Parts: sequence; structure tokens; C-alpha cells
Amino acid sequence: MPASPSGPVTSRTRSWWGWGYTDAHPDDAECVALGALLPGTLGRPLPVPRVADLSIGRPGVTPPTALAHLVTTDPGVRAAHAMGKAYRDVIRALRGRPGRIPDLVARPTDDREVADLLDWAGGRGVAVIPFGGGSSVVGGVEYRGDAHRAVLSLDLTSMDRVLEVDTLSRSARIQSGALGPVLEAQLRPHGFTLRHFPQSFEFSTLGGWLATRAGGHYATGRTHIDDFVQSLSVVTPAGTGTSWRLPASGAGPSPDRLFLGSEGALGVITEAWMRLQERPCHKASASVAFADFQQALEAVRAIARSGLSPANCRLLDPGEALLSGASHHGSSILVLGFESATSPVDSRLASAMDLALAHGGRSGRGAHGERGGHSGRDGKPAADDGAPADTAVSAWRSAFLRMPYLRDGLARMGAVVETFETAATWDRVPALIDAVRTEVGAAATKATGHPATVNCRLTHVYPDGAAPYFTVAVAGRPGDEVRIWDDIKAAASEVLHRYRATITHHHAVGRDHRPGYDLQRPAPFALALRAAKDALDPQSILNPGVLID
Repeated sequence: MPASPSGPVTSRTRSWWGWGYTDAHPDDAECVALGALLPGTLGRPLPVPRVADLSIGRPGVTPPTALAHLVTTDPGVRAAHAMGKAYRDVIRALRGRPGRIPDLVARPTDDREVADLLDWAGGRGVAVIPFGGGSSVVGGVEYRGDAHRAVLSLDLTSMDRVLEVDTLSRSARIQSGALGPVLEAQLRPHGFTLRHFPQSFEFSTLGGWLATRAGGHYATGRTHIDDFVQSLSVVTPAGTGTSWRLPASGAGPSPDRLFLGSEGALGVITEAWMRLQERPCHKASASVAFADFQQALEAVRAIARSGLSPANCRLLDPGEALLSGASHHGSSILVLGFESATSPVDSRLASAMDLALAHGGRSGRGAHGERGGHSGRDGKPAADDGAPADTAVSAWRSAFLRMPYLRDGLARMGAVVETFETAATWDRVPALIDAVRTEVGAAATKATGHPATVNCRLTHVYPDGAAPYFTVAVAGRPGDEVRIWDDIKAAASEVLHRYRATITHHHAVGRDHRPGYDLQRPAPFALALRAAKDALDPQSILNPGVLID
């Protein structure tokens, strides 16, 4: 059955250079207060950058008349499509050096227009960078180099409709340009949710999630967007294809897996049939404090193996807990959340709490359970919405949503802030976390001459391992922030490789993680990937430099 195309409408203005909405950015006074937390930052914040101050040249190409209505050369639009939202991107914009600004930005509305744009670009030597919400933090949506005469940013957000909802099979056919809130608003009247909520939910698209194999908020079970895919439609320079819509198949290598995680280098994902879920109406959450981080890790491992499947099982080390306001006493904090569309979850929370307490945890101020209610804004998970379970859960929830804005405030104060995530098996997780704290912290201090803070949290947990997420913050040197960031990134990548931890659990490879990815993938697979690139994109116009050269 068809779904309504209507979605949430907002008059708020997206920032062209930083995270999210301009009216949510820290003001100058808040930036100064943030800077005070890191010795050596600037005395006053860098000014908010203006598009008018950028040197934006005339486009190097002119689209044909038949495609001109899809294309804009507006300087502000071009600047907003020049890069993603990594710290490296933010500081370059603040310093007036955003990198290669695309010559054109196109907004196709269907597969045929995508194919026509690719045909034209291939014939003119124009690089095409697929672009969704622009929330990449790994250099995945910018052009680097000079091998192409011009650059076209292919913005897919005009393709944002839920085209069909199959209530019997509980799935939907959705265009890839749908932003998270737009997608969920169209599913809500049918009583369904995709149940995929990355931190970038408001500012990222279904196609972006698929192309980067994005991870969502949920800590166990279906943690990645891969798990929700029934079928993909992809437009490539070599042709258009759609995989069969199936609940499962053993027929050779999966065609969907070729494009999941391909980051726009092999084709443009335009539609997908996605598995849906009923909207949750039972929720419960609580927090547990630990004096010993190792005991907290053991508790999380026990919960991950218990079969209880918490929606949230987020472990914050003392530094992360302090930063989020979840603890001011040097404790590690475990945030637990459960939800269900069919039955109460209080007993599952109680069982998880029992496991945590048996490993040395101390209960928070109380648990919050809710029966017969509804999930919160846009169907987000129990620990993200509704009444706060306790002080720690409430503080963490607020900090989680606010953190990217605070990072940009610190960047305006000249601080260097890097976040990176990984995953490893349980036998390596404790040593890996210790090595990152010690070695990456030392590298940051060496690069800047200032003391560095390295915090860790577990974002996703599995029976056989976990996904640690690290935050590094240190005062930089004016004008040298990008080089320092590169040094920190290189140090982190070396530690991850030594411990055979993945270069990325859910942020994608992009251009920033290419060195680590090149080391991680087997050589025969690299040959196969190169052959696929040559076959599907013979002119090498699609997102050059991502995954393969």
C-alpha cells in the first residue's frame, strides 16, 4: 500500500560548516567556558565562518540543458556540500580552508535522473560524490586531488519518500534520500518503525546508512543497518539493478553485500526494501555505578551473553561519565535500557541489574519502567526518551545529543577533538582500551605540548566482543590543528592495527580511514574490489579515493 509522502517540516537552518542546526551551536560565552576545561586553549573563540569569506570559483563545467533544472551553482549550497562534519572538516572551515568546493550540486528526483547525471559526468570526466545528510566524520563526502576536471555533489535528499508499505511482510520500500525524521514520520501512521537511530539520526539518510554500514543506537541484537535490508536498488555507470526481495537466501555471494558499505564508490543506492518493526510501548531503564572499570567490563560481558538483549548497554569510563554529568565521583557508569512492542520489560531489566550487581556494581537512584505507553520522539529508544530513569541516565541522554555541538564549540577555542570507534573480541578489549588511553594520550601531548584527555565508552556489545568508542581532547596550536589531528589519527590507527581491532565499527572508511582499511582487508578481497570498481565505474568518477584508488 502507498505511504504518505509528508514528513516533518522545520524552518530551522542547518549549519554549512558545523554540526546540526545553527541555533543550537554554543554561543561565544559557552565556547569560552568549554575552553576553560582544557589548559592552553584560545582566549576567545574563532569567529563563525561565513560563506562570503570563501574563495569560490566559477564552475569548471556547465550541465546540458536537459539536466540544468536539477543542478545549482549557488555558492552557499556548494560550500555546504564541500565536506562532512568531522573535526578535521570543522576546523578547516573555521580557518577558511574547506578544501575543494564542488562545481555543481545536483538534486535528482528518481533513478532515471541519477542515471542521466552519471552518464553525463562519465563522458565529461566529472567526479560524482554521492551526498545524503552530509554527516560523514571520515572524509566520505569530499573530493581530494585533481584528477577530474570538475566535481559534482549528488544530493539525494529530494528522493525521500516511503513508496510502499507491506504490512503482511512488515517491510517498506523507501527512497534512499529520506532523512531519519522524514522516514520515521511516514512509517508512524502504519504503526511501524525502522528502529535505526544513529547519533546523526536527524542529519543522515537511509542511503547514507546503507552505503556506510551504519550502526544505530541499539547496543545488542540488530546493531547495524545491514540487518534490516531485504533488497537494494542501485544505479551504476554500467547499469541499474535491483536485488530480489527475500527474507533470506543462500544463492551465492549476496548482491546486497556488494553495495552495503561501498560508500558510493561502486554505485548510487536509490531505493531499499527495509524490514520494519512495531513501535515499542514497554520501556524500562536504569544505571549502575562501578568503582572498578575492569569489573564493569566483566558485568557488560555477562549481560551481553545472557540473552536479555538490552536496547541500551552503554558503559562510560570515569572520564566519560564525568564529561556527560552521569557521575562526579570517579565511577564508571553502565546505562541499561530495555524496550518491547509486545510485553513488559521490567523483569529483563531486573535480571540485567542482578548481573551487574553481582560483578560489583551499585544501583543508581532507581529504575524507571513504563507499561502501555509510547516510544518517544521519532520512535527513539527507551533510554533516549520519556521520563528519566535516574539522574545518571538523564544526564547521559542529554549529553549524548548535545556532544557534537560541544565539540564544535571546543574547535572554536582551538582545541583538537578526535573521536574514533572500533571493535575487538573480549580477550583483547581490556588491553586495547589501556593501550589507546596510554599511547594515543601520549601522542596528543607530544604533538601539542598540552595534557590530553582520553575517554572511553562501550557503545555496542556482543557475546564475543565489544565496540569501544574513544574521545581525545587537547588544546591545539593555532593554525596547526589539522596536522595535530592527523598525528592523533595515525597513532590511534597504529594501536588498533596492532591489536587487530577494526579501523571502524560504524563510522565507515571514507578517506581518513583508508590507511587502516588497506591493512585490514585481505589481499585477494582487494583484488576483487578493484575488479568490481573497474567493471561498474569504468571512468572512475564515483567518489574517487574512497575504499580503493
